[in-house]
Amino acid sequence: MNNSPQAGDTASGSGHTDRTGDADGSTVSNAGTAEYHCDQMLSVDARKVVLVGAALFFVAFVVLLPFWSWLGRHDHRVWLWTALAGWLMGMAAMPLIRKHTGEGRLG
Repeated sequence: MNNSPQAGDTASGSGHTDRTGDADGSTVSNAGTAEYHCDQMLSVDARKVVLVGAALFFVAFVVLLPFWSWLGRHDHRVWLWTALAGWLMGMAAMPLIRKHTGEGRLG
């Protein structure tokens, strides 16, 4: 089996070499699929996203806690542990976000 690149192949091996651009910034390949590209990255405050997610997991944990016995009887206690794990993982991510932001790796 020959794995060497053939004439007309691109680095990705797709074989599509000519592309046309549209007015909306999309690029349409020969295959008819649109590929969208962006000139700038979207700036997102990772600290706020993780804090909101962790807060929602904590609220879910607190809401499910009074139903401990019901969850156990119906084999749904995994919901409680999932909520607790989500909150703990969110809290564990905060030092990493602080470190990466300080190093300039996060917006």
